[in-house]
Amino acid sequence: MKATATTGPEFGWLRRLFWPIHRIEIKKFLPMFLIYSLIVFNYSLLRAAKDSLLITAPQSGAMVIPYIKVWLILPMAFLSTLIFTRLSNKYNREKVFYIMMSSFIAFFFIFGFILYPLQNHLHPHLLADKFQKYLPVGMQGLVAIFRNWTYSLFYVMSELWGTLIMHVLFWGFANEVTSVKEAKRFYSILGVGANLATICAGFIGILLSSEYLYSKIFFATDRWGQSLMSITSVIVIIGFVILILYRWLTHTTFQKEIVESHPMSDSQAGDSLGEASSMKNSQRGNSKPNPIKMGMRKNFAYLAKSKYLICIAILVLAYNLSLNLVEVIWKDQVLQLCPYPADYNIYMDKVLIYIGVTSAIFGFFFCGQVIRRFGWATGAYLTPIILFISGMLFFTTLFWKDHHFIQSAGLFFGCTPLALCVFLGAIQNTLSRASKFTFFDITKEIAFIPLSPESKLKGKAAIDGVGSRLGKSGGSVFHQSLLMFFGTIAMSTPFVAVILALVFGAWMWAVRSLGFQFAELSPDSPPESAPIKRTEPATQGA
Repeated sequence: MKATATTGPEFGWLRRLFWPIHRIEIKKFLPMFLIYSLIVFNYSLLRAAKDSLLITAPQSGAMVIPYIKVWLILPMAFLSTLIFTRLSNKYNREKVFYIMMSSFIAFFFIFGFILYPLQNHLHPHLLADKFQKYLPVGMQGLVAIFRNWTYSLFYVMSELWGTLIMHVLFWGFANEVTSVKEAKRFYSILGVGANLATICAGFIGILLSSEYLYSKIFFATDRWGQSLMSITSVIVIIGFVILILYRWLTHTTFQKEIVESHPMSDSQAGDSLGEASSMKNSQRGNSKPNPIKMGMRKNFAYLAKSKYLICIAILVLAYNLSLNLVEVIWKDQVLQLCPYPADYNIYMDKVLIYIGVTSAIFGFFFCGQVIRRFGWATGAYLTPIILFISGMLFFTTLFWKDHHFIQSAGLFFGCTPLALCVFLGAIQNTLSRASKFTFFDITKEIAFIPLSPESKLKGKAAIDGVGSRLGKSGGSVFHQSLLMFFGTIAMSTPFVAVILALVFGAWMWAVRSLGFQFAELSPDSPPESAPIKRTEPATQGA
């Protein structure tokens, strides 16, 4: 029997576990691995810095998060997705990548060396004080966005880096040049690279925020100002490295793969170089604009007509909604524990290290093996289960923080009840992010692969470009409504727990439905459940 790339004897059990990549595939896989790892490195640095910058800003706090995600990030997500679709209609994928990346690099340079040093001249504190005097207490977060508008802009661009650069640009490119069989071997290792990048970002962030570095290399007016300049400098440098790697990959590797012949058997070449059509499509994408015309309205109309894409959208909405609902409450507790921005950033960078280590363990030992052995649906179920259990632990500690049992537990671990609550929230955030970077991201991206090129492009632009923002903004809308009614995050927390329970129910239903459909569209995949009657393919649409 002919050996295959996924089950054949050309891989030993150890290599099949940790490195199921054919030698001839390395020149395609390794640049993708480096690009994704560096994108995640920047994203991790930005994720810690944006919270530390805005939450600890003058007269701000964790209550600013719901407002900024609704009133700034959501409109900017729609605007950036519109810009992406217009650019995609006019230019090929490679040029779009260069334009988007260059825009982000330019902004972070301008912020670090122009906007932040001039903050005292740019922030309208007097006008914001007048607004705060007449507005309800629950709208303090909205006023803080206006008061610290340059910080708010940094927060928005940091969020959009994850949405546009990581999800839309990179994964759109990866899904175009990768088959389902390749993805089951490639994507789990890409996830491991992302985890290692997260760990490195955590250590770098701690170093750049440390008092030791400030005493040795002083080029700003304060310790936190120096940290921000250093962080933005690293982000700009890494951005240029990503551009160089992407150009080398598209102009060297794929061109050579297309023009070279491969006189070898399928078992020797593996899946990657056997997918000549996907590489040719990628190369064609570098020579002329994408023939699929996109528009915001058409993308969402296309999405609405596909049950398959709707289920993927529910997964994205549910994850971002549940994560946002819990994170706001946890970050409010972190602010009480670490009120100074540099200390806040160090704590968040430590959490990044925990996330990276946990994600690496998930990626190395569980993610790829679970998906290959038990099927797509099993891997997709794990994320909501992990989030639900860890969230219950955090909320239980938060609700009964003054209970004798919680206080005794704090004494046992040598910390205050507040520190214990923050720690359990960090565990919840760590497990949520780790499962997202491994099980959630990989199963979501694999779900796109069996679709037609039009479904991939339009569905991904709508779901990743705006859907994730809608999920986070939906959580923010709930928080805003509760803040307007109760005034504080602490008073509204019990109602957040009820909303979370409903979100998890919808999430589990969407995974079950998508599992059936994915099994039909991917006949080479392990069965997700019992056979069902075949319906009209979900790739058909507007």
